[in-house]
Amino acid sequence: MDTTRGMIRVEVVSALSERTWSAELRLPEGATVAEALADPAVRAVFPAAATLPVGIHSRQCMPDQALRDGDRIELYRPLIIDAKNARRERAQSARIRR
Repeated sequence: MDTTRGMIRVEVVSALSERTWSAELRLPEGATVAEALADPAVRAVFPAAATLPVGIHSRQCMPDQALRDGDRIELYRPLIIDAKNARRERAQSARIRR
């Protein structure tokens, strides 16, 4: 917990295929995900962070979601292929090979 009155501590994390990154931020109470993503520490590494899908503790959320002390904001990478379509393609390939 943060001892500074009126401030919360949140972590912003990202796990891209080539590297992982995290930053701890101190924000005013009532701050939103969008405000955290606009922080200079985040924008310096991820200028387009506001356009990426995000979640808090593994649950996708909207940018206007209010933050609580200790939240972990996760930046998700865009999907290259839909998982359902990938499975269908693998199943189709397996049928053709038989």
